[in-house]
Amino acid sequence: MTDRRELDPAIASDRLMGATARAVRGVLRLYRLSVLGRASFPASGPVVLVANHSGVLDGPLVAAVAPRTPHFLVKQELYAGRVGRLLLRLGQIPVDRTTGDRQALASARTVLDAGGVVGVFPEGTRGTGEVAAVQQGAAWLVLQTGAQVVPVACVGTRAPGRGAGSLPRPGARMVVAFGDPFSVEAPAGVPGRERLRLATSQIHEHLREHVAAHR
Repeated sequence: MTDRRELDPAIASDRLMGATARAVRGVLRLYRLSVLGRASFPASGPVVLVANHSGVLDGPLVAAVAPRTPHFLVKQELYAGRVGRLLLRLGQIPVDRTTGDRQALASARTVLDAGGVVGVFPEGTRGTGEVAAVQQGAAWLVLQTGAQVVPVACVGTRAPGRGAGSLPRPGARMVVAFGDPFSVEAPAGVPGRERLRLATSQIHEHLREHVAAHR
């Protein structure tokens, strides 16, 4: 069980995060990587990154090349031993995917209220990466904080025909494409659950179309 008392994204060391990003970028030199859309990334203010998820490299890859440091919601199963301690020191947020993890959402909201960036894989787990369905956590965060949403397409991070935990072969081409930021439009006077449904639908549509344009 993750010791949530240790969780405070604000304690993440800029030096440690920078060193980790450089290490990840060193590994990524094994691949032919293209990063698109960085110029349109919001320079300030709260941002929720929503990315498709098909390969184990997706999280480290987006974190390493994003124009601003994101705090990702990461499945709590990874928070064990040295890896778990490193994730906490990097300000990443453990989330229990079997429940509506209110503590994880509260931690993510704290980051956004401070004008930071939160990363979410709204599909909930690694799949084909085509964004067939999304969960509601990202939409809830956006409605609560007014954050802008940036869709992210990760392409080529999973070896063709292999399992979700496989790595691409060295020399494979990978693409990370940051889309144009957008705001969720939720009509006033609509009940909370319906507003959440509508916001989730908007995020789903934007992300699915963005990924399809780059696959």
